[in-house]
Amino acid sequence: MLDPGHNGGNAAHPAEINRPVPAGRGQTKPCNTTGTSTDAGYPEHAFTFDVAQRVGKSLSDKGIRVVYTRQNDSGVGPCVDRRAAIGNEADADAVVSIHADGSTTAGANGFHVAYSSPPLNAAQGEPSTKLAQVVRDTMRTSGFSTSNYIGGNGLSARSDLAGLNLSTRPAVLVECGNMRNAAEAARMTSADGRQQYASAIAAAIEAYLAS
Repeated sequence: MLDPGHNGGNAAHPAEINRPVPAGRGQTKPCNTTGTSTDAGYPEHAFTFDVAQRVGKSLSDKGIRVVYTRQNDSGVGPCVDRRAAIGNEADADAVVSIHADGSTTAGANGFHVAYSSPPLNAAQGEPSTKLAQVVRDTMRTSGFSTSNYIGGNGLSARSDLAGLNLSTRPAVLVECGNMRNAAEAARMTSADGRQQYASAIAAAIEAYLAS
């Protein structure tokens, strides 16, 4: 299952996306958020949707069944708890949520892969950790640098991400890079750059499914 973060209609529906929903571990979170953007205004929701479509096409072309949490970039949501449920209901062998960060910390750059920790079920244990490591390793060998400001060595153990907490399938969230970093913003804004991200993520999913 591919989960492109946010959605193009979220900003116009604040009441809907700000309502609290279950986030796991006894927490609640807003249904969704608007996401970030580059300094020039290219939005995260457009980046994630485009990359997810590219990843999905690559996988589908090889006979791998792909499910998406959203079908366009003009809608609202779905809420984070519903996104997790879509993967659970599909009995997905791998769930990959695609995002980009918006850190204003000077020099902040690089990707990281988040996973649920401590695990709440068996799928959040070794399977999710392995998926995170395969995605990290494949992105690194594809020429992407690991984050210099979040997590460690490209991995980030998280207890506060609803989509990961509520998943009963192996699941990770990939922050592809920092949209406020000029070099990474240029890569994300270009079609060639988005294809590079997509190719790396697709290769990682293939490698995980084959392992």
